Amino acid sequence: MKKIKSLLAVTVMLTAMTGCSNPYQEQISTENLDAKYGNHEIISLSAAAAESGSKYTVEDLRNLQDFLLVRETPDLSGKDYDLNNDDRWDVFDLCLMRCELLRSMVNDGIPIVYMTKDISSEGLMNAYLALEWNPSGNTAVKLSTGEPPASNYLRPELIKDVVQYVDGTIVECNTAYGGSRSTTAMHYQVAEDHGFTEIADFQILDKNGSMTLPVEGGSVLTENYVGATFADYDSYLILSHFKGHAMAGYGGAVKNISIGLGSSQGKSWIHSGGKSLTNPWGGQQDAFLESMAEAGKSVSDHLDNGKNIAYVNVMNRLSVDCDCDGNPAEPDMHDIGILSSTDPVALDQACIDLVYSAEDGAALIKRIESRNGLHTLEHADEIGLGSRQYQLVMLDE
Repeated sequence: MKKIKSLLAVTVMLTAMTGCSNPYQEQISTENLDAKYGNHEIISLSAAAAESGSKYTVEDLRNLQDFLLVRETPDLSGKDYDLNNDDRWDVFDLCLMRCELLRSMVNDGIPIVYMTKDISSEGLMNAYLALEWNPSGNTAVKLSTGEPPASNYLRPELIKDVVQYVDGTIVECNTAYGGSRSTTAMHYQVAEDHGFTEIADFQILDKNGSMTLPVEGGSVLTENYVGATFADYDSYLILSHFKGHAMAGYGGAVKNISIGLGSSQGKSWIHSGGKSLTNPWGGQQDAFLESMAEAGKSVSDHLDNGKNIAYVNVMNRLSVDCDCDGNPAEPDMHDIGILSSTDPVALDQACIDLVYSAEDGAALIKRIESRNGLHTLEHADEIGLGSRQYQLVMLDE
């Protein structure tokens, strides 16, 4: 089995933390939030915590959590755990400590990946809200509509609440390999048949052709072809079904912003390693993988150097085949969870690591390695799309 890069992955255990609130909180906009979620609030650091610097550790967080749950703890006398200065230790202090720890992680420059094992609309919403990312202007939600008749695309009932929360338009691009989504008319029909048009507005970005984005720092591409109306949107939320792929080895966030946002021409351009706008076949494998990373970077760069784009990966129905396959192989491994990040490389790497650590991941690992799939992440890290190092924060343990 191929050795993967050693990562810094810190799992922060947060029992009963989701949705905690206190007088120091700052509330995010809830105009489009489905009523069942109530007023979700983001915890901000108290002045005392902000001035203290990075003085708390994961051990402190666990100790305070165990204290509040009346579990055995080491001697905590002398510990400064009263973050909100009310002369007692309570769940508000735990929330503030969590934020202080996460703030120090961000300041260390290592991206955070959030994870929940709850694969539901609520779980997806929690993974999204953990990012504390607020889209601005017109917001697009990029996903795969799924090739008929039996692909494993993300179902509308799973994503509906998040899509409507960000007031997003679902966007896609036509394929370059035939099938039921290779023309705009057929693709709109698939979107309707699969239920996406019932939950939000829907647009094919390359209905009227392509626009180009410059590729900075690439070794294969100098430009990337996306849908002509790509720039009509100010922010992008990328919802990806993590799974295998017949050519890339796996598909996740990086593939979704490269091949996924590529126009029909752009898909051929990436697959061919910048050799053809009409023929996706016959390109050199590593050039294809590197082109995905470089095309993805052009998208991130355009969106204010990654500030106006966020990512959620759903690790369910983990087939070795992509959602572009209308008859994928039946998954032979268990569902894992939902992960989110503002760094697509860290997010995909975390998903890869979870597959490698799974007892039943052999088939998907074989698919990834047989296509040299990790090279996409290697190159993406090299050119600055993101980082393969990350810190994993569990939302529900």
